[in-house]
Amino acid sequence: MTDHHKAAEAYAHLTHGIRENLGQFGQQLIQVFFVGLTIGMMRTVVPALAESEFGVAEGSFMLLTAFVVAFGVVKGALNFVAGRLSERLGRKTVLMLGWVAAIPIPFMILYAPSWSWIVAATVLLGVNQGLAWSMTQTAKMDITRADERGFTMGMNEFSGYVGVAVAGIVTGYMAAAFGPRMGLLIFGLVVIALAIVLTALFVRETLDWAKAEGARHAAGQSTGPIPRYSKNISDTPSTWEVFTLMSWRDRRMAAFSQAGLVEKFVDALVWVFYPVFLYQQGLSLAAIGWVVGIYGFVWGGSQFLTGRLSDHIGRRQPIIWGMWICGGGVALTLLGEGVLWWSFAAAVTGLGMALLYPNLSAAVADIAHPNWRGSAIGTYRFWRDLGYGVGAFGLGIVAHIGGSVVWGFWFVVIAMFASGAVVWWWGEETHPRLNPDDD
Repeated sequence: MTDHHKAAEAYAHLTHGIRENLGQFGQQLIQVFFVGLTIGMMRTVVPALAESEFGVAEGSFMLLTAFVVAFGVVKGALNFVAGRLSERLGRKTVLMLGWVAAIPIPFMILYAPSWSWIVAATVLLGVNQGLAWSMTQTAKMDITRADERGFTMGMNEFSGYVGVAVAGIVTGYMAAAFGPRMGLLIFGLVVIALAIVLTALFVRETLDWAKAEGARHAAGQSTGPIPRYSKNISDTPSTWEVFTLMSWRDRRMAAFSQAGLVEKFVDALVWVFYPVFLYQQGLSLAAIGWVVGIYGFVWGGSQFLTGRLSDHIGRRQPIIWGMWICGGGVALTLLGEGVLWWSFAAAVTGLGMALLYPNLSAAVADIAHPNWRGSAIGTYRFWRDLGYGVGAFGLGIVAHIGGSVVWGFWFVVIAMFASGAVVWWWGEETHPRLNPDDD
């Protein structure tokens, strides 16, 4: 018996599939919902009250975007670190580290004397999101089958972004009831405490499932179509090997990574400029929460379907159309007025995000070997969430030059259409059933 067969035999008791691992799949969905709640509490109240509550002068676009730039840079870096760490320490340990990092955030908001404290709190939020959200995604990929990946990613992002939307709405009302700082303190402490308790008591380590998949593939015991794995890489690659493969050596991975980076321009816009734009139009915090919440609900809710859709028709087309529909939704925001119109534009934007978002991650997971899939997902998420920083910085510059947040909207529209064209040109179908490796 070869070493590969011995390794496969050692993991024979571990089975892959949502139904077979339903308890842990459900626990990870709960975790990503709490991760969504944590970022969502920073997305409605904080930007809208940047001037009145935290002293950001009107028109200070670069200062206003500073907290999202900090978030994107830190979260991107921690995504990359999380992927490598999880292959050494395990997924559960990294998840818990993410929650521990979040503990000071509500207190920093409560006592913040200036905007710099909000920027610092957002750095910790980036650590939390980079470690915790990455692990919910990677752990689900560990325990599910290749033909369930689109649905798995859709469910993961569905749960997370419903959390973002719920938090945006609830914190708007809590700010009105308790004051913005106390409302965010109460909400944040409850969410973080519950997440830590659930992680400690109910979340299992899933790294062995990834090792089992890799061992079966090496032993020739895999069933079904073989994915078109990236081949220009060693069996146990270094950090630099994975990074360069994802960033430029594999044209498919590079196309997905740049699309991930650019689509975060939309989320940076919704986070920073949407509340400011709507506040300037005279909407209340509660109304802003609903408009931004509709974007989150449609994005989150639709992924329940769009992830499953890609398991049937493939990843590439939903990604390309998603980029273009999302860009169109951003443009629609400026082409009408009133709560109903802005809600419709937000819904179109959310639908585009739902088409592209889970399927970019699923495409990366399709062609990343299980031996280094955690690192590949971490590198993709590095580039994707760096898009928060790049996008927010670009938004700040464009708005500063143009003198209005409206310029930021058009900047995002152009970027999304161009990025979708790159995926159309460089990308290929990655679903193993639709485009198997015939070698």
